[in-house]
Amino acid sequence: EVQLVESGGGLVQPGGSLRLSCVASGFTFSKYAVSWVRQAPGEGLEWISYVNSAGGETYYADSVKGRFTISRDNAKATVYLQIYRLKPDDTAVYYCMSGATWHYWGQGTQVIVSS
Repeated sequence: EVQLVESGGGLVQPGGSLRLSCVASGFTFSKYAVSWVRQAPGEGLEWISYVNSAGGETYYADSVKGRFTISRDNAKATVYLQIYRLKPDDTAVYYCMSGATWHYWGQGTQVIVSS
């Protein structure tokens, strides 16, 4: 069974940091790129970051560039999203996605940025 399981979300104050994790199983994780997307309350999905299969190529949405860092450890079948200087606008459910046609999704992890 293919699974992507996100974790690491929570309630954090503005300016704080979090590290989200996405653990994969049931498919050859190291063959595929991974993206993180998020969905803020009442909004659509927003793509925020991408890492290629080997981990050497990364991209970010302008809204998070300079504050978010994506990385992966293929030995652990895990992708990370390190988030710095959190803002209230970062409040969302964060999902990782992968697969040849981006059809593997996790259940999401909630991030709430509030004082």
